[in-house]
Amino acid sequence: MSPVNSSMNAAHAKPCGPGRPKDLEKRAAILDAAKLLFLEHGFDGTSMDAIATQAGVSKLTVYSHFTDKECLFTEAVREKCAEQMPNELFDVDVCGSLREQLIAIARAFFSLVTSEASISLHRVLTTGAGGSAKLAQMFWEAGPQTLQGEFASFLNREVAVGQLAIADVKRASEQFFCLLKGDLHARVLCGCADVSLDRDDVDAHLVAAVDMFMRAYAPTRET
Repeated sequence: MSPVNSSMNAAHAKPCGPGRPKDLEKRAAILDAAKLLFLEHGFDGTSMDAIATQAGVSKLTVYSHFTDKECLFTEAVREKCAEQMPNELFDVDVCGSLREQLIAIARAFFSLVTSEASISLHRVLTTGAGGSAKLAQMFWEAGPQTLQGEFASFLNREVAVGQLAIADVKRASEQFFCLLKGDLHARVLCGCADVSLDRDDVDAHLVAAVDMFMRAYAPTRET
């Protein structure tokens, strides 16, 4: 999955603070610096001064784009997700195969959650460097919860056209992503496997998860 250019994401992102439209190149540079430093030093170990220096802008410029460090962290997480899972993934293709679209979503998601950046962020959130409940909640809302919401909207549209039969779309969305993680993701988190998993094993796992999901929510065909 090709990453979306940071400046393109910046153009569509909702700003955290008030004010006139800002320089999108500087905003993208700030976000790139934040993603790098938060992963290297954790939330508490990263200052707005350090982010400004890394981005090549003044601290005042950082604050003109993002009201505080928490806002910047949230936007960095949201953009990282958008890089590997752009909105186009969740556009319903009425002429295409639902199974193939679900497999594409599955591949993008698994690539995201097993990336070095995601694994590093998980460690930041589960260690003293960034283990506060508030920080974890910010991550959850900006990352997993946002993706689940986008996928739930996708499922609702598929239900509306009769491709799926789902009574509880929110729960089905949660189930889908849990199925995709499976044993392989758990092994990576535990350090039992590195992020360079065998691609054939990964693909077989993802296809099986998608097929299970589709069987569970296949519409009943009248005879």
